[in-house]
This record gives sequence, structure tokens and C-alpha cells, in this order.
Amino acid sequence: MPRYALRIEYDGSPFAGWQRQAALASVQGAIETALGRLEPGPHTIAAAGRTDTGVHATGQVAHCDLVRDWDPFRLAGALNAHLKPLPVAIVAAARVPEEFHARFSAVERRYLFRLLARRAPEVHDRGRVWRVPHPLDAEAMRAGAAHLVGRHDFTTFRAAGCQAASPVKTLDALTLETVEGTNGIEYRFRLRARSFLHNQVRSIVGTLERVGAGAWAPDQVREALEARDRAACGPVCPPQGLYLTGVGYPADPFA
Repeated sequence: MPRYALRIEYDGSPFAGWQRQAALASVQGAIETALGRLEPGPHTIAAAGRTDTGVHATGQVAHCDLVRDWDPFRLAGALNAHLKPLPVAIVAAARVPEEFHARFSAVERRYLFRLLARRAPEVHDRGRVWRVPHPLDAEAMRAGAAHLVGRHDFTTFRAAGCQAASPVKTLDALTLETVEGTNGIEYRFRLRARSFLHNQVRSIVGTLERVGAGAWAPDQVREALEARDRAACGPVCPPQGLYLTGVGYPADPFA
């Protein structure tokens, strides 16, 4: 059966996450339903990462096996027609080798977290940013973030129910840029690693927000990391500011 890689964009607001669930709307379920309208029969797709409720994606990757030998361009168009009016889009499709696996072939995942500092409620970005009502110290947050880059035991920044075999991960990059506008300051955290623990990104950003607010000193991030204790973590921030922006493979399937 021909195998196809799909690059997917979605607004996670109306979904109970990526993973298919019996009684709740999911991104996986929406795409599998669309595939069923193209080719009858059950379909199961695998994704590079299982995003949580309310988390968005601009560069999720999944793969599917189909009976028909589809032209990738037409496949993407047909799926998008059947996904309407849901906030899910197949940005690109590509024919890939049988051994390609969206999750297990991935060597890198990239996330963006958007944090907006302003007193007024967000309007146009509602559900797409985490708003805090106070300004933040970007340099202090960068100093705190520096303690997390590299290979560490991230038990402190791991959800209690995380099913990963080991809490040891290598965080390849954690950067912060600020975008100042007339309606507030947006802080954009970008994280890159081969893989992440459950709630790792949200735990990190929630902790760094405490540093930016002056409630934590930057060195307390190192102390929390070294504690290897979930209780030492700062607050876990909400999901709506989080985006899966890209997945890397040894060879780009969409090149």
C-alpha cells in the first residue's frame, strides 16, 4: 500500500487533543474520517507528536497508508475539501517509503509558545496566546532558560502521568524573542529537541514566567531542575499559547 506523509496545520481550540477519542472531537479523528470519505474502510494515522487539548500546530506531521496511488497534490486538496469547516488543513502531502514513520523516524521537534503581557483581555488572539497582566523581564527569563539547555533529568518539568521511559532528555535550544506592539508585549519561546516529555514545554514556560515576573531568581530554575522533583516546578501554563511548529527527519519528506 502506498504511504503518504501529511504536513498538518490546526487550531486546537475545539479539539480534545490530537489523539482519537471515542466520545470527543480530536484532530486524528477528523483526518481519519476525511480519509474514510476518500477510501472506504477504517483508517489509522500516526503523528509525530500527540498534542494536548487546546494545543495548536503549524507543522504537525502524520503518515497514512492508502490503497489508491494518489497524486500528493490531489490528495491534500481532497482531504481539505472533506475537512471543511473544521480548523484543520493538510498543508502538504508527499509519497514516502514504506519504512517512513511520522513518529519514530523523527529526529527533531520544534515548539513555539506565545505569551502576551497586557492588562486588557486578548481579543483577536483569544485562545492562541497565554495572557498575563504584568510586564516580564526578558533578560531574567533568558538567564533562567540557559540552565535548561543540554542533556538533563527533567523530572521536575514532567507531568506526573508522563509515560516516557526516561526523564532524561536533551533540550537542543531554548530561545526567547520579544515583539513589542501598541497593544502589549509578546514573548515568544522557541524550543527544539529530539523529543519532549509530557507537559515539559508548558512546565518550562510556566516556570520562566515566574522568573520574568520577579517571583523567582534565574538561579532557582537550576535548583528546580536539580531537585528532580515535580513539586519544585513552577506553575504549568495553559495550553492555548503552545504550537507544534515543525518536525525534522533525516531527509525532508516534503522537499
